[in-house]
Amino acid sequence: MPAESARRPVVMLSAGEASGDLHGGALAAALRRLAPEARLFGMGGERMASAGVELLADARDMAVVGFTEAVRRLPHLRHTLAELRKALRSQRPDVLVTIDYPGFNLRLAEVARDAGIPVVYFVPPQIWAWRAGRIRVIRERVTLVLAVLPFERALYRQAKVPVEFVGHPIADALVGAPSRADARRRLGLGDGDLVIGLLPGSRPQEIARLTPIIRDAAATLASRHPNARFVLALAPTVSAADVTAHLGAGPRIDLVSDAHAVMRASDLLLATSGTATLEAALLGTPMVVIYRLSWLSQAVGHAVLRIPWVSLPNIILGRGVIPELFLRREATAERLAASAIELIETPGALEAQRSAFRDLAAEIGEPGVAQRAAARVLSVISAPPGRPEGIGVPVTLTPRLAGAS
Repeated sequence: MPAESARRPVVMLSAGEASGDLHGGALAAALRRLAPEARLFGMGGERMASAGVELLADARDMAVVGFTEAVRRLPHLRHTLAELRKALRSQRPDVLVTIDYPGFNLRLAEVARDAGIPVVYFVPPQIWAWRAGRIRVIRERVTLVLAVLPFERALYRQAKVPVEFVGHPIADALVGAPSRADARRRLGLGDGDLVIGLLPGSRPQEIARLTPIIRDAAATLASRHPNARFVLALAPTVSAADVTAHLGAGPRIDLVSDAHAVMRASDLLLATSGTATLEAALLGTPMVVIYRLSWLSQAVGHAVLRIPWVSLPNIILGRGVIPELFLRREATAERLAASAIELIETPGALEAQRSAFRDLAAEIGEPGVAQRAAARVLSVISAPPGRPEGIGVPVTLTPRLAGAS
């Protein structure tokens, strides 16, 4: 008799918010390349759907910022979690791949564990920054962690969690980013223009809370540098109408959907804290980072954060290279404009940031992250039952984060 053909792999993926959809889309595309017959389903956004994931829930509906915002969205979050739990039990995928979004995904992982379904965590919780106690939950519920920063591997190994460092998915996302000259040509900007890029965020709450602050800071900059050009990058989850509603009167601000072109073309960015700050830093663009939460969310965050920074470039570099305006008394248009003016007008200040950013590339790994992650996901499906051992070459814990274990 002919040998029975291999069974079609079935992979459930769960990603919340824009960055999770970005990383999940790249991972799904890589899974399709390695296993074209695979069935992919779960929660995600446009990028994951384009890569062939059957969406049971939309990641765009899951975006929340801060403690108080999450409380208001609890009924919707609970309903979505219940639907995905039901799908997990009824459809029984070969593996559950969770991507970031730990408050939600670790609960989904519990159902998978109880059902005997292996769990691979891609872009794992930032236990080195806050909620270190989650490591016990991860150890109980997750089969394999795919770490995206090199020091994470040592932290998870120390906690006896199977882990492999695959690199940060941003390394893939930036392949093909335009040069500075090409970006300026695309955006109709002159070589000698002073260009200020604006990154107001990817979530509705961020847009509503931060766009007016960034707009007013831009107005101050325009009064001091009348020839400055302002270009605002729209996240895939945000429409021009969403942003325009909060711009009002002020300097001319061009809205652009090509975020990498905005990052590369700009002399300085006024950026909301998030994944985009790491992208911009890797593209070599200086910035000031702003974030603003409700009073309660800020108090909770201040109590649980274990590191003194909020932006990924500062966290990875282990020093305050980028000015951060995080506390409510600091996250104002006046402080944002003042920080930007100081960087623009202080000789060598912008170049100091660019110099520091050149150290980042070695920290995040080489392109091919999604392909490496997809290969590990498929290897978990084909592995014998039981938890895999940690694999790969051991990594020495980065001294600046040694206290985060």
